[in-house]
Amino acid sequence: FFYQGRQLYRSAASSYPVASMYDTIRARGSYTSYDALPQIYINAVICTEDEHFMTHKGIDPGAIARALLADLRTHSLAEGGSTITQQLAKNLFPRDTVRNRGRIAKGTKLVLSKLKEWITALKLEYNYTKEEIAAMYLNTVEFGSNAYGIKSAAHTFFNKEPHELNIQEAALLAGLVKGPTMYSPRRNPENALARRNLVLDRMASAGAITRHQRDSIAALPILLNYKPVSHNEGPATYFREMLRLTMNAERPKRRQFQNDWDYEQAIKEYDENPIYGWCLKNTKADGTPYDIYRDGLKIYTTIDSRMQEYAEQSIQKQMESVIQPQMDAQFKRTKTLFIDANRQERERIMRNAIRYSDRYYQMQKAGVDEKTILASFDKPCPMKVFTYKGERDTVLTPRDSILHHKRIMRASFVAMDPRSGHVKAYVGGPNFRYFKYDMAKQGKRQIGSTIKPFVYTFAIDHLGLSPCTPVPNLPVTIETANGVPWSPKEAGKVEQNGEMHPLSWGLARSRNNYSAWIMKQAKQPQAVADFIHNMGVRSYIDPVPALCLGTSESNVFELVSAYSTFANKGVHNDPIFVTRIEDRQGNLIASFIPQSQDAVSERTAYTMLTMLEGVIRSGTGGRLGWAYNMQNVEVGGKTGTSQKNRDAWFMCCLLYTSPS
Repeated sequence: FFYQGRQLYRSAASSYPVASMYDTIRARGSYTSYDALPQIYINAVICTEDEHFMTHKGIDPGAIARALLADLRTHSLAEGGSTITQQLAKNLFPRDTVRNRGRIAKGTKLVLSKLKEWITALKLEYNYTKEEIAAMYLNTVEFGSNAYGIKSAAHTFFNKEPHELNIQEAALLAGLVKGPTMYSPRRNPENALARRNLVLDRMASAGAITRHQRDSIAALPILLNYKPVSHNEGPATYFREMLRLTMNAERPKRRQFQNDWDYEQAIKEYDENPIYGWCLKNTKADGTPYDIYRDGLKIYTTIDSRMQEYAEQSIQKQMESVIQPQMDAQFKRTKTLFIDANRQERERIMRNAIRYSDRYYQMQKAGVDEKTILASFDKPCPMKVFTYKGERDTVLTPRDSILHHKRIMRASFVAMDPRSGHVKAYVGGPNFRYFKYDMAKQGKRQIGSTIKPFVYTFAIDHLGLSPCTPVPNLPVTIETANGVPWSPKEAGKVEQNGEMHPLSWGLARSRNNYSAWIMKQAKQPQAVADFIHNMGVRSYIDPVPALCLGTSESNVFELVSAYSTFANKGVHNDPIFVTRIEDRQGNLIASFIPQSQDAVSERTAYTMLTMLEGVIRSGTGGRLGWAYNMQNVEVGGKTGTSQKNRDAWFMCCLLYTSPS
């Protein structure tokens, strides 16, 4: 037994580096120092969890003996006799709850875990003062509602700083430690009230408060200002979810993609970009993969918090005041949501929306038959719905709520530094709680005329043309590979009178016949498609003449990456959104730099920038200048719309801002 204990101690000493724990925990943004903690709360926790905390050396033999007797009487393991120091050891180094689920193996594992916690508690007591141990414990303990640490708990349940807590609030939080769910004031208010009053009794017995205070406070109800920490709220919600999915990504499978090209590109990115699937590709010292949720990783991203805030505010303002009112007016005028869709199409859209809903999934999982599930979508019930003016409480049928949210116009936004490849701002939609689908990276749509700058770049780089090359304003017809002639139509009523205009005129006005004219000179659609891929568009492009009108699909994230090539002197940098990762001790375990390649010459890139500026000065992007007071900003860009105007795009390269 002595030999096994010595080996166990060595294992604990090497696996649990307690000497650096205090600095590691203090480095966290939510850390609250001992001096900043309210003394009344410290007293409440000590009186409730470990009354001999200030005198024992990490293990309380008397508490263990009392716990064993209680467990023998009840034939259970309800009492553990753990000290605050032991609970801190457990918080810092969580037990293995996944492996060895058999009764004997699980019991053995529990005994070994307890022994390790005892050893770690002794080491903690040796290395730290009681105040430091108390501070570490109160900054790591779980309070439920996704709140860990006193600062997070105070914000979650009372929307206060820890030093602002009063006696009854401190007692409530102290009682939560024993059972965050059982004593939750939200889920089990009666249990929470009884537990709070028990804490008050123990505080009175220990002299932390007077009997009169206990009696007065015990009569008070629980008053919450509940503000739970949620992944649905806060800054950069879509980015955080994208980062989580990227780092936990498994190797792509063919069934996830519509064509071989996209599958092969996904495999290539997964194999060559280290951030994709990082948690599965890399292992800790014990050989297990990293756990993004429990391993205390510090992930440093490229997001600029100010730019992110501006982006989210701008999208909210524009959608609320301009875009959504236009959609509402159209719906009011036409009395229909799905314009140009027949009855069968509308039914198909709604059927798919119902089957992809959480309600349908949960009812189907519970074994409810199809007929009953569909009937439930026509029964009114209380619910919350999203609007750009705020969340609304209402009574609707689930079917009507689907129609309501399909009426909500959505937008996404990505900003990238072309020189470094750093993603500075990322917005995937209007509200992550209601619209989980990420329109910035997850959703691919027809890109329309935003593809045209790449077609014009091909003309300059490969065909020897220039912005001044004269082209007749006439319809263009191209003989396709299958022998069927193709002639594009213009987006609106424009005159094609045969006048000669420079190539730059065609881009500024987004004329389809000018793009088709370039494709006719190129003769090889495959060569144009390959060229665009080299510029940074990784999604599949069908090598047909119509590619010049943006019939292919891509996403905002990818197009921003490709357009950055123009602003970076012809060099394409793959976008990067994580710079480094550190472990819980602050040791660097991974760093990342973007991959780059020469796409076009610097001269070609500069020429295209001047043509994109022309789009803003005198073309389809002219509204940017007069409507948003950007006359003193050197900016180039390109507008784009897909068929039937279902999707609208605007890509922009910000070149220079006047000091005025």
